[in-house]
Amino acid sequence: MAFHLLERDREGGRQLSGVLLQAVEEIGHCRRCRTLTEDELCGLCANDQRNDTQLCVVETPADVMAIEQATDYRGRYFVLGGRLSPLDGIGPREIGLDQLAGILAEGRVEELILATNPTVEGEATAQYISDMAAEKGIQATRIAHGVPLGGELEYVDGGTLAHAFVGRRKVGYF
Repeated sequence: MAFHLLERDREGGRQLSGVLLQAVEEIGHCRRCRTLTEDELCGLCANDQRNDTQLCVVETPADVMAIEQATDYRGRYFVLGGRLSPLDGIGPREIGLDQLAGILAEGRVEELILATNPTVEGEATAQYISDMAAEKGIQATRIAHGVPLGGELEYVDGGTLAHAFVGRRKVGYF
């Protein structure tokens, strides 16, 4: 992109830099869910039609957008801004788990949906949060991971296939 702007569209590059500067100065984090927003509360948190009994925990604001665009989920979100990684100095405080604990203590959440990425760190983070939920008597669920829609088994990596196989569910009437 940089080469294109420098070689063919310097004015577009200037406009882009202005927009990026404005975004950096005006966009912050929602005080409730921690996603990116220009306001104190993001549009999702300000919407009183959302389901307060469901809370979906994701790693990034991009994950919120992906879920909103692909599903009919109508609950609330909590954005970690990362995942636990002790080797990198990222512990519970760095990803806002103290704030999440406060939300869980309010007593409105009945289901905590763990939608962290299926990496070693993402799974460890999901387990840590699941334990937090269990301490509060809140049901924790994990989004399914496995074979992508339209995928063929011979092309799916072994780890994904193993995870999908373990997470299989009943179909039909038997």
